[in-house]
Amino acid sequence: MGASLQNQTVVVIGGGAGIGAAVGALAKAEGARVVTISRSGAAASGMEAIAADVNDRSALAAALKGVGAIDHLVHTAGARLGSTRLAVLDEDALPLAFGAKLFSAVHAIRLSLPYLSANASVTLTSGQVSRKYGAGSLVKGAVNAAVEAAGKHLAKELAPRRVNVVSPGVVDTGLWGEPGSDARSAVIERVSAALPVQRVGAPEELAGAYLFAMTNGFVTGSVIDVDGGGLL
Repeated sequence: MGASLQNQTVVVIGGGAGIGAAVGALAKAEGARVVTISRSGAAASGMEAIAADVNDRSALAAALKGVGAIDHLVHTAGARLGSTRLAVLDEDALPLAFGAKLFSAVHAIRLSLPYLSANASVTLTSGQVSRKYGAGSLVKGAVNAAVEAAGKHLAKELAPRRVNVVSPGVVDTGLWGEPGSDARSAVIERVSAALPVQRVGAPEELAGAYLFAMTNGFVTGSVIDVDGGGLL
């Protein structure tokens, strides 16, 4: 049985929307004090919200210092990227992707070290294209694979603190467009038809994986796939 989040402090970087917001809501329902850090500064009722750009090191440092002691750090932030082939790849795509998803995560952990409890957990976010290969997936695949490698190295370095990575498949969030839009519906329908479970994921289902990573004290250095069979 996993540990309780009652009276624990959970910080969700990228918690203003999508999967991060769902993680915050579930942690709150489990009794945690939840602090979200995002560019928008948005948070659901009952949570604390701090507006900070994850790429702004001084702002992120101030935000984390303001939280105080941290029991669980979750990083779900990332850049919105298309599926661009190498021949037409913009030279800014790589630094944008790595900056928002990998570098910001590494710096967030580094800046959190003075505040992380002795048995804290850290949960990062990758994605199935780390191991699902195809044309146009170079940038997203490379940054997600790097996040997974970083999680394993940090699980060794920061022990007994635990570090894990959740790898989502396609999840029905604003990443795919406005709710109800034809473009979003088309993507959801196409992906659903190709998955063994015949549907895409919901943010709340992904949140359960982060809760597992936070509360199971025997899990570290793991990549937790929640993808509806997308890697099969």
